[in-house]
Amino acid sequence: MEYFREHKNGLIGTVVFHVALLLMLFLLGFFTPLPLPGEEGFLVNFGDSETGLGELEPSPLVESEEPTATAEEEVPAYVPPPPPQQPAKPAKEEMMTQDYEQTAALEAARKKREEERQKQLEIERQRQAELERQRLAEEARRKEEEEKRRIAEIENRTKGAFGTPAGGAAGTGSGSGTSQGVSYPGGNQGSPTGDPNSGNYGAGGSGSGTSGPGISYSLSGRKATSTPKPNYPGREQGTVVVKITVDQNGRVTAAEPGQRGTTTMNPDLHDAAKRAALQARFNVDTNAPAFQTGTITYRFIQSQ
Repeated sequence: MEYFREHKNGLIGTVVFHVALLLMLFLLGFFTPLPLPGEEGFLVNFGDSETGLGELEPSPLVESEEPTATAEEEVPAYVPPPPPQQPAKPAKEEMMTQDYEQTAALEAARKKREEERQKQLEIERQRQAELERQRLAEEARRKEEEEKRRIAEIENRTKGAFGTPAGGAAGTGSGSGTSQGVSYPGGNQGSPTGDPNSGNYGAGGSGSGTSGPGISYSLSGRKATSTPKPNYPGREQGTVVVKITVDQNGRVTAAEPGQRGTTTMNPDLHDAAKRAALQARFNVDTNAPAFQTGTITYRFIQSQ
């Protein structure tokens, strides 16, 4: 502070001087006058030498001007403006188009695969049907051959049983029928010593006498091992012929009463005869037909 009081006048003068100097610079030196002043010069006489003498200026020689090739100004080629660019499709629309095309292609491929699968299934079905037809035909042919073989065996047995004695001639006869019987496959069933008018075709049988029901059977080549008596407490009389089916083990597998030779239609007698027939047993014969047909005759006689 002491220094400022001592030099106060000098400091004020210095500040005033510098401020005035800055104002003069801004006002006089920092601006360019416009328009700019032109350059000044002086005229020079036309001539072709640095020295000369006289008062008149000679006329300049006129020289023929040769045409000079002027360079043609290059004209810029016309450049057509670029065509306006179409706005790009939105990404969503492009994605939808691609999805549709892919879906259509997948659908076509799926249909083609389905058609091929159906075609293969139809071919397989036809093949299976053909195999089944061949199997059935083969089975029918085998059964037919088996049946023919069985018939031939039975016919051979029949010929052996009823053949012509040695040294004798076969007899001749006449009649209206060629076969009779109730067993398969055919022939004149019965016994050579039997009665042609009898309805019984078996050579063997069993009976209980005149005081009880009589039983006889007919089953070619087979013997009865058990023929139970019918259990019937009634008092009606009559004959019931039961058709039976016997397997190779000798069991009766089916019984049908009321066959030819039956003299009564009493259902009680029929039921009693059927139950007794189902309990009958015959000898085992593995060479016999699988199911052989014959008859059992029950004679119901009233006791005195």
